[in-house]
Amino acid sequence: MTRVGAVDCGTNSIRLLIADDAGDGALTDVVRDMVIVRLGEGVDETGRFTTEAIGRTRDALDGYVEAMRTHGVTRVRMVATSATRDASNRDDFFTMTAELLGRVAPGAVAEVISGDEEAALSFRGAVGDVSTSSTGEGTSSSGEGTSSTREGSGPFVVTDLGGGSTEIVMDSAAYSSNIGCVRLTEHCLHSDPPTPAEVDAAEAFVAERLASAFAAVPLEKARTWVGVAGTLTTLAALNLGLEHYDSEKIHLSRHPIASIERICRELVAMPRAERAALGPMHPGRVDVIGGGALVTLALAREFSRRAGIDELVVSEHDILDGIALGLLD
Repeated sequence: MTRVGAVDCGTNSIRLLIADDAGDGALTDVVRDMVIVRLGEGVDETGRFTTEAIGRTRDALDGYVEAMRTHGVTRVRMVATSATRDASNRDDFFTMTAELLGRVAPGAVAEVISGDEEAALSFRGAVGDVSTSSTGEGTSSSGEGTSSTREGSGPFVVTDLGGGSTEIVMDSAAYSSNIGCVRLTEHCLHSDPPTPAEVDAAEAFVAERLASAFAAVPLEKARTWVGVAGTLTTLAALNLGLEHYDSEKIHLSRHPIASIERICRELVAMPRAERAALGPMHPGRVDVIGGGALVTLALAREFSRRAGIDELVVSEHDILDGIALGLLD
């Protein structure tokens, strides 16, 4: 059996998937992990990685390399996305990652992928389960979200809302926008909580950055919105009323857009201390979830207006799964 290791290094987090080939284009998870390293901290302003950010990323990747060695990974691929595309000193990052990845597979290096490839990998990883699978039973305590799923209905529009970029993809149409929860927070949201003027400026910035994506992707054809990555999975956890983050309950859960919009507005208005007290909230998302919520609001409004979509399906499977599946081709 082939065992593969996929690593995704984004602006906010670095993540690992070790998986086995289950046949028929499916994966069996062995290890799935995420560490908030904030690699892209300050990159939007300075154009460079900080020494501290590279150090945090190195520490997390070192642990991932040891996990891959322990579990007998035979094929590995690491991709880097928005922040690494933007950083002028990215060679420091590549030197570090080559040293560590070489312990698993000699000659392995991290790859900076384009926004188009990021979108394609996210789409491949996200939609496989949506059309055919179902997960656990039951509804949230509020009744506003459900962890039961029914068969998905294409065409699908997938959004990967990351720290530095947001990908919107439908089959062969895709667009990567330089807007994400970290980038938006550092650019516009400086107060705790953000002032009305900051929120207005952030909404205008989001609208400007997403306009090209909305023009490039034929949203009118979409029937199902599938959202991936930490902002949207956290929103799902909150809407389900979870006391703690639970991937199994979140995966393929469905949420009325009206409920997601309400939670987004509440998060934007909350001071950080209140966000931190929310059970499913990862400490590394506390300061940037408001930015992610504002991007989500813009996406929800456009999908509702253009395609009549009134529900969000949240998937825990994303670019990591797309990377791992590609290693099995």
